[in-house]
Amino acid sequence: MPTESSPPPTVDRLLRVVADRDAEVAQLRLLVDKLKAQLLRRAREQFGASSEQLAAQLPLIGAEAADAPLAPVVPLQQRAPRKPRRNERKLPGHLPRETRVHHPDGLAAGACECGECGGKLRTLGEDVSEQLEHVPASFKVIRHVRPKLACVRCQRIFQADAPSRAIQRGLPGPGLLAQVLVAKYCDHTPLYRQGRIYAREGVDIARSTMVDWVAQSAALLDPLVGALGRYALSAAKLHSDDTPVKVLDPGRGKTKTARLWVYVRDDRPSGCADPPAAWYRYSADRKGERPRSHLAQYRGILQADGYAGYAKLYAHGSIVEAACWAHARRHFWDVYDSQKRIAGSLAEQALQRIAALYEIEAAIRGHNAQQRREQRRARATPLLQQLHAWLSDTLVRLSAKSDLAQAIGYTLTRWRSLTRYCNDGRIEIDNNAAERALRGVALGRKNYLFQGSDAGGERAAAIYSLVETAKLNGLDPQAYLREVLSRIAEHPINRIEQLLPWNMALANKLDAQRKAA
Repeated sequence: MPTESSPPPTVDRLLRVVADRDAEVAQLRLLVDKLKAQLLRRAREQFGASSEQLAAQLPLIGAEAADAPLAPVVPLQQRAPRKPRRNERKLPGHLPRETRVHHPDGLAAGACECGECGGKLRTLGEDVSEQLEHVPASFKVIRHVRPKLACVRCQRIFQADAPSRAIQRGLPGPGLLAQVLVAKYCDHTPLYRQGRIYAREGVDIARSTMVDWVAQSAALLDPLVGALGRYALSAAKLHSDDTPVKVLDPGRGKTKTARLWVYVRDDRPSGCADPPAAWYRYSADRKGERPRSHLAQYRGILQADGYAGYAKLYAHGSIVEAACWAHARRHFWDVYDSQKRIAGSLAEQALQRIAALYEIEAAIRGHNAQQRREQRRARATPLLQQLHAWLSDTLVRLSAKSDLAQAIGYTLTRWRSLTRYCNDGRIEIDNNAAERALRGVALGRKNYLFQGSDAGGERAAAIYSLVETAKLNGLDPQAYLREVLSRIAEHPINRIEQLLPWNMALANKLDAQRKAA
């Protein structure tokens, strides 16, 4: 109630008060919507499905299904042949076969007379079925015997040199070392779990012993990892990304957050025959100086996310930025998902426009760089121009604090680097090559939880480099590491490139051809 001394409220004043309260309510609603979106995003990251497919890609339901044309009836004789049942599927032909013949009860093998009446038996045929069985891995001890021979005349003694070992005077052979490394860094089995597995087979190997094996193997493989890094950095285009890893922080009784960086050379989508490679680096933090030190000698195109630490790399001009449409799309997807995937929403419209760009990429994947550039200029450039106009027009109609406005701002701010791929056929539309290379790290850290030290992180980066590169080149990482560890101790350092995965694969292929000839 106004007092006698205060003037009565005017209509304009009351309208201003109402307008101020409406504005405050609108801001609070925006804040609530933003917090809800963040909560839903966190829940989806932890517990939700990783798929980001649009609803348009799902089967029609409801009223839309009623308007859809009915599938034509296919005559019985024209239908596809029945798929074999699970137990009818053919098992791989390269597996060894063990035949077990099961004779009827009361009839020995090779019996010619009926056990009931004594009549003569004749063969009607046989039923054959196959069963897949597993033979557990086994340990064995290799005894290296080197006889000593002496000449009775000159008294000279002859004896073969001791065979080289991956670990000097160590007990593990190259096969066992490869098993431990691949189980930890490829199959994501921590060392203490490996110890339990080996104990069930009657061999007790202490976890501390396996830690020493991993450390010594990483030191032995370090020159090879260096050669791999030099090869990766010689590319005209690199993919880069990083992921957090927990590392014990001595003296504090808890862990710190370190980083594993990956630099991927993979030009196969642009028709290039150069072998792919993934080079990992470890750092105790995520400072911008880390990628700058890793890429100090690199000159070319760097395809990465919007991490600010790359900015100084681009500022020097020797490295050209190429942004990632998958990251830009993810911002729109988060908005679309938080809005319960409303059909026809602005977020869905943005996703549909980006999907059209990806359809073009799917059609030209594997073509050479020149062909990709021509197709992108003819087909993708008009779509990008329309998308830029639509984003700019939509942005002015949104609240600057809304999630959708921030998604549009992220895209428009990086527009030049996002569209650079249209003028260079070597560049990809996204940075998924690097993200795929880090999936194994993400799976592994769920099992081993943390690294024991910074040195352990550096060893992990070295082994990941060789394991993932072997996989990229279609090799069995365990077979590759077994062969490398059996040879690297005596291999000339000036020819270390011969042990890179693609070079060893080529050498083994040529050896097999010579033997076959």
